[in-house]
Amino acid sequence: MATSGSATVSKRSVKAVPSDAETVAKTPDSASLGGCSKPLRADAARNRQKLVEVATKAFTDDVDTPLDEIAKRAGVGIGTLYRHFPTRCDLVLAVYGDQVAGLEQRSYDLPKELPPGEALHEWMRGFVEYYAVKMGLINLLRSMMQGNSDTFESARRVMRESAGRVLQPAIDAGVVRSDATVPDVMRALGGVCLASGTPEGQETSLAVVDLIYDGLRFGAPNNS
Repeated sequence: MATSGSATVSKRSVKAVPSDAETVAKTPDSASLGGCSKPLRADAARNRQKLVEVATKAFTDDVDTPLDEIAKRAGVGIGTLYRHFPTRCDLVLAVYGDQVAGLEQRSYDLPKELPPGEALHEWMRGFVEYYAVKMGLINLLRSMMQGNSDTFESARRVMRESAGRVLQPAIDAGVVRSDATVPDVMRALGGVCLASGTPEGQETSLAVVDLIYDGLRFGAPNNS
């Protein structure tokens, strides 16, 4: 985010809702995960963040990557990993929460960097890219929801607030239609996310997001 998630984010890329798509929207805030409830020493914080970054890449490639392999790639001992993430579930939730936090941060950053319409467009593209990275984790996360409903509901709220943060300024600027709503945008993006589960879907997902954005612009006061 300008926190950890921003390491996977560029203006055109966020290393990104229930049905499978809503799983994404029900993700936890990374600061609440993996035993990180109190401030860490600088070296411990670096180790934790390195583990999350390595695990993000590892789980993207293979959700069953052994924890000792993740520790090895991060350059720490397995004991260090377990101190931060006592269970595999803790690490998975931390990875997922880190990405949600990245999208939230982008909802603050993009409006400062781009005009309202472009900021919305970039956030929408990032949302779909973010989901594609997490395809291998969806089934595992679904199984976790039963015992973590409050955590996932909190993250769903964060995602809706983030979407509203970029949608409303675009409406106010007259560059997208005034009847556009956050739930509608989230459902549309969720549909794209579901379709991106295949190689063909991943190749075309961003093009479909662009079409959705064009639909949001149709009939807007400043686009006529």
